[in-house]
Amino acid sequence: MKLISIEERQKLIEDIKLQNVAGQETLGTTIRRLRVEVTGLDQATFATMCKMSTKALYQLETDKGNPTINTLNGILRIFGMRMTLGSIGNMPIFPTEERTVIKKRGARPAARKAKTGV
Repeated sequence: MKLISIEERQKLIEDIKLQNVAGQETLGTTIRRLRVEVTGLDQATFATMCKMSTKALYQLETDKGNPTINTLNGILRIFGMRMTLGSIGNMPIFPTEERTVIKKRGARPAARKAKTGV
């Protein structure tokens, strides 16, 4: 493994994180890149460090696993990160063409009105 400075390591982590946030990499690919490019550790060593099995790490890195938030945070904590909720770009909460009309409370559905004549 090539030794890199703290500044280079931080920039590398930030670049990997931005690729994930931009949707250019999956979570599994991001974790694999962090493991390989930042730590230089093999799966077995890294899995032991994260207190998980090598098989679980392999499944996570290949996007086949179903890890808990605690498992992900245990891995990401090593890199000074954690899982959070965030927005996806500038996407509006309710796209204009798919807005749902919210009916007033107590209003009868159209089918019921036709059936009862009310």
